[in-house]
Amino acid sequence: MYQTEFTTKEIEAIKHIRNYLSHKGRTPSIRKLMRLLKSKSIKSTQDILFVLNEKGIIQKFEDGTYKLILDPNFGPSRAQTLNIPVVGVIACGSPIFAEQNIEGYIPISTAIAKPGHRYFLLHAKGDSMNEAGINDGDLVLIKQQNTAQEGEYVVALIDDEATIKEFHKMNDVVVLRPKSTNPMHKAIILEEDFQVQGIVEKVIPDIG
Repeated sequence: MYQTEFTTKEIEAIKHIRNYLSHKGRTPSIRKLMRLLKSKSIKSTQDILFVLNEKGIIQKFEDGTYKLILDPNFGPSRAQTLNIPVVGVIACGSPIFAEQNIEGYIPISTAIAKPGHRYFLLHAKGDSMNEAGINDGDLVLIKQQNTAQEGEYVVALIDDEATIKEFHKMNDVVVLRPKSTNPMHKAIILEEDFQVQGIVEKVIPDIG
């Protein structure tokens, strides 16, 4: 059970930040959060963020941006959860969990994200995997690992971009295949010039 006490406005702010992060892959700006809270001033919203920073819920930066670093569970039913990082653009040569890659954290039930493994969340872009039930805007739970089995859906890092595709090994090459109703998407054929970052564990549909 989370011990820190929160005001009603603080709880509302945390929920808005969590939901925005879930649907947009980033935390809302102060002005956007002000509108979500139906607040009449930037100052009152800044005051809430100051308190949440002091309570260790968010981390504020000098440029005025912030990240959600701890997401408490509210309500009578507190399911056991893990705070899973939402990863933005993954730079080549940079570890997945490097500070600059993480947009925030979202609690995921331990029934889904099993303790003992490392996970991260990505927002799906485009329709290259829609036949696999992965649609634009969906949040995808990835189990971090650098190997994959035939037919698994993987996150592969190619150049500076993470892509989700179906994994196939053929002789000396790897084929990353789309599963899409859109014929414009073609298979990607690679040798060793890419990295497997993890495999898809769960797709959380975009409902907002």
